[in-house]
Amino acid sequence: MDPVIVVGAGPVGLALALALARQQVPSVVLDETPGTQAVRAARTVVLREDTAAFVERLAGVPLGQVGVRWSGWWSMRRKQVTGEIAFGEADPAPLHIAQHDLTGALRAAVAHEPLIELATDSRLDAVEQETAGVSAHTRGTTGTWWRGSYLVGCDGPRSTVRKLQDIRFPGRTAVERYAVAALRTALPRPEEAFLHRNPPWRTSGPSAGEITARPLPDGVWRLDWLLPPGKDLVTPELLIARIRETLTGWTGEASPAYDLVDTGVHTVHHRVARRWRAGRVFLAGDAAHLLGAFGTQGLDEGLRDAGNLAWKLGLAWHHGPHEALLDSYQTERRAIVASRLRAADQLLPVLRGGGGLRSYVPGAARGHDASLMDGHLGRGALGAPGAYADSPLAPPRFDTEAPVDTPVGAPVADVVVTAEDGSFVPLRDLLGRGVLLVVLVAPGTVVWERRHWVGAGIMPRLAAAVTALPHRAELLVAESYPGAAPHTVLLVRPDGHLVTALSGVRPADLYTAAEATVGGTASAGARAEAGAR
Repeated sequence: MDPVIVVGAGPVGLALALALARQQVPSVVLDETPGTQAVRAARTVVLREDTAAFVERLAGVPLGQVGVRWSGWWSMRRKQVTGEIAFGEADPAPLHIAQHDLTGALRAAVAHEPLIELATDSRLDAVEQETAGVSAHTRGTTGTWWRGSYLVGCDGPRSTVRKLQDIRFPGRTAVERYAVAALRTALPRPEEAFLHRNPPWRTSGPSAGEITARPLPDGVWRLDWLLPPGKDLVTPELLIARIRETLTGWTGEASPAYDLVDTGVHTVHHRVARRWRAGRVFLAGDAAHLLGAFGTQGLDEGLRDAGNLAWKLGLAWHHGPHEALLDSYQTERRAIVASRLRAADQLLPVLRGGGGLRSYVPGAARGHDASLMDGHLGRGALGAPGAYADSPLAPPRFDTEAPVDTPVGAPVADVVVTAEDGSFVPLRDLLGRGVLLVVLVAPGTVVWERRHWVGAGIMPRLAAAVTALPHRAELLVAESYPGAAPHTVLLVRPDGHLVTALSGVRPADLYTAAEATVGGTASAGARAEAGAR
């Protein structure tokens, strides 16, 4: 069967190709550049725990070697500290990394993956679809026709794929603008990121500003200054003045020392494509959506697009087209991104209104600070990983459902599990291989070798039920899971979202849930046969 064509060699396109290779699906990545990338210290990304772990699985290297996980976060309003957070095992820190380092780690992994062909100097200019596949034409030094089973446009905000498919991209332009500088300097609390609203050296009002400081490796900081509305040119003189007044305000030094590494202007747009699928063509990442106000990170959502789409394309590639499963990509992912944008658009007039009656409501300022923190740290409506509770892949509710702390459709907790080979591994390490995961919560198993309990109690019946599922599945055992009682059985999608939690071994219900997860409906005979096991 023909490979999947991935258009765009940014982080989302490279991650998608690697995620497909993890499921033994070949791909061709069309890169319009010569394969080199500019080193821009001022162009960085913040990855939440789930997306950082996703990239680390694909790249095969710990990103902490080239990025920074903050020890804490704090926020100030004028001269007063309004909030502080210390990160730890129970509250993992985000990862802050230069985008060229992130892309470089993914490119290195792609270079060692025989299932991925990276075609540089290949600019897409035509796409043709047929019943059995899709063809793409590129111009450049390797200009030619490429034949694929599916095509995914990961080619950014000006996506050629989106334009060739005549897909509208409505939304708002220049929602916010920031002046950005990467500089090497010494700041208080050097391992912590912070947000300073209405600094006392700025005048009051909507242009009083907001400054975010995020540490990077080697003593470098990325500083972002929120700019007032308008299109005023950010001159070098203006930026140098902002740097000096900010560092003076923070350090108290009249002439603070710093080494300017890089500068830029970051403009935030809010847009969502009307459709994310057109036959065998899909959109992902910035080609499908743009967001970023209040510190939210669009790349996080783009990587979640890749994780969601990869296992569905993998199943369709190996087992034939499954329209309901492929359609669910748009339904699930677009709903999450649209919800995120609605939340930001509702907060924008409140947080950037520059006064009014809302400013005098007791506790309003503290609530605003908490909302901004949610965006920067990947929490709440502005940043937390979305749950696919209303997914078309969700099974019916069962009378045998068991309570757990993870809502149906949300990402599962990363507990340690015993794998089929007897090894102890984090659950997250087993995601992305195209298989369903069935997790039995069985306290006490960790103290015994697997051979002693694998044939005892409910294990044989559960193992038989897993073997009978309509899609390949792996049986795992966990000592505990948040909120779960002993003998709770969790069904987990290949991308790590919870399908259902059942009380005990319920073969027919487990079969029905698994069938729904891969986009089908179990027949009465199949359910009866599974239930009889």
